[in-house]
Amino acid sequence: MTNDECRMTNGRPGAARAGKHLSSRFRHSALLLLLCPLGLLADSLRPTLPAEERTNGKHTLEAVEKLKPLTIECAARIESLLGRSICTATIVGEDGYVLLKASEVPELHKVRIEFSDGRKADLREVHRETRLDLVLAQAVGITGLRAVSFGGAHSLTFGQWLCSVADAGKETRIGIVSAKFRRIPGEGAAMGIRMDEKAPKAGHGVRIVGIASESPAEVAGLQKDDVLITIAGEKVSLSSRVHDIVNKRQPGEIIDISYLRKDKEEACRVRLASRSKVLQNWEGEDFANGGVSLRSDNFPDVLQHSIPLHPIDMGGPVATLEGKVVGINIARVDRVTTFALPVEAFWAEAQQWIKADRHPPKAVPAQ
Repeated sequence: MTNDECRMTNGRPGAARAGKHLSSRFRHSALLLLLCPLGLLADSLRPTLPAEERTNGKHTLEAVEKLKPLTIECAARIESLLGRSICTATIVGEDGYVLLKASEVPELHKVRIEFSDGRKADLREVHRETRLDLVLAQAVGITGLRAVSFGGAHSLTFGQWLCSVADAGKETRIGIVSAKFRRIPGEGAAMGIRMDEKAPKAGHGVRIVGIASESPAEVAGLQKDDVLITIAGEKVSLSSRVHDIVNKRQPGEIIDISYLRKDKEEACRVRLASRSKVLQNWEGEDFANGGVSLRSDNFPDVLQHSIPLHPIDMGGPVATLEGKVVGINIARVDRVTTFALPVEAFWAEAQQWIKADRHPPKAVPAQ
């Protein structure tokens, strides 16, 4: 066969030579697969990023850095009187008005607020809205704050980037809109106990036969075989009545309980949680890997996102990468889910609460 015939085999110049070359490469690749572990071969072919770009790369951090005045400076840390972080607040008025998650602060006189400039103050409760799990408060004696500037949330699209305050107001993190806007129905409140359906031999009280791990009951110090005597001031003798009393309340509310332990009467206060939270973590699986908010349901509308946050970050602002604050984080639900109240769900009402507090009606003179 002449060189010209070889080049024109199958009507394509050089096909025979190319086929021979490809056959050789195939045999070489097959030999590599036999001699080289698949993982090592995949690693040699996979594009890589420098170590500094594999989590929060410099370009991401540069973009987030520009948003810090709209997030960290517009947020504040809520702490106990002993300095333990409890939740985050969003600044909505330069004269000290803030919004925070109500179920985390049932008693405002037992907490204080710390701003990004280091100032601390007591809080005065202005309005508590259980339906939204928000409380409007004012930092006593504080002015000159940077308040958030809200934008619309309902125009956000699935997968759109968002940023939020994290680590008790110390840093900014990013994530995406991860679900459609929707109402989250409530499943009621719970203490996290199983009860004996039969009354104790003494004829009064309800005996506890099980305690959920990390539940409100466990945190309050209740134990198996304790006998509940009164709940919220009412004597109880049936487990069904205990359920009724608890279900009438919202997660985050505190109820007083008296009980018998080895024939000695004791008392405690239990801060209720969402029934869904208690049931999901009954055996202590730590399904949230960092905690879940006491109240994680019963919201009229939520913006769901994937920003990695903790319960102490709830109450802080969430914003677009263009700097529009579109909501307030309201519940850490599980490992990958956070709910935020979209601005449309609360801001119109909140402005009325602030206006009424700044300009209360004048007293009517006595006739």
